[in-house]
Amino acid sequence: MANEVEPMLIKPLYDELQKERFVILATVDYETGGPNVSALSWVLAKDEKSIYFAVDNRSRIIQNIQENNQIVITVITNETTYAISGEAHIRVEKMEEVPLKLALVELRVNEVRDVMFYGSKIIAEPKYDKTYDPAAAARLDKQVMDTIRKA
Repeated sequence: MANEVEPMLIKPLYDELQKERFVILATVDYETGGPNVSALSWVLAKDEKSIYFAVDNRSRIIQNIQENNQIVITVITNETTYAISGEAHIRVEKMEEVPLKLALVELRVNEVRDVMFYGSKIIAEPKYDKTYDPAAAARLDKQVMDTIRKA
């Protein structure tokens, strides 16, 4: 998809967003008006025009979205880098089914842009490990992702 712009998630990108994965979220900082960047993992494409994600409901991300709902999610997959932009809306202020104080946010996709620089491809996607109790991490991840799927 090099140098292409799409109005919705293409099938391979949609498929990659069916599981927990590393993404970068950019919002507009409510205090400075400058960029604010965060890493997320609880993310799921609901359909070709919407992506749901969960974040701490006390985080700066929520304050930023309430002030300016224009966001970008960056995903590295399929040998390239995608910038998915659109409007964010807080769907649920506190997800009752999970033990943490998480908000459920929806990104309504306006544009999907392949932003990989010319003549290159990604040869290894980002990977991460949870640094706390693996059983607790797996249990929490399942609870959060199941709740997002049901939303």
